[in-house]
Amino acid sequence: MTMTVNAKTYTGNGYGANAVTYLGPAHTVSLADDIRLGFTLPKPTTSFSGVGRSSAKLTRTLTLTGALTTTGNAILDISVSIPVGAAGADIDSLMNDMGSFLSNATAKTFVKNQQIAF
Repeated sequence: MTMTVNAKTYTGNGYGANAVTYLGPAHTVSLADDIRLGFTLPKPTTSFSGVGRSSAKLTRTLTLTGALTTTGNAILDISVSIPVGAAGADIDSLMNDMGSFLSNATAKTFVKNQQIAF
């Protein structure tokens, strides 16, 4: 099973209960380039239908400059919690808004400079 992200092909490698790890084109024994997808099913109670949880974690080894080591792993870890019964259009809107935020200049400045006040 493969998955394409930004023209890079990731190949399914590790399969577990409710999770799969995909290895990217730069993955080697000593370099990380992988995406892990996982989920937790809702746990309803007598008064609440519960939430479904999903997660996506991208890990990639980067070459470093001006640091004490020559390489280091960068990790982007996204968790999502959606209440049971949410409309598909509402979920699409949330995903689109977060995707737009993650790719805009404000988010990039936030991550690169760890600066919240703009």
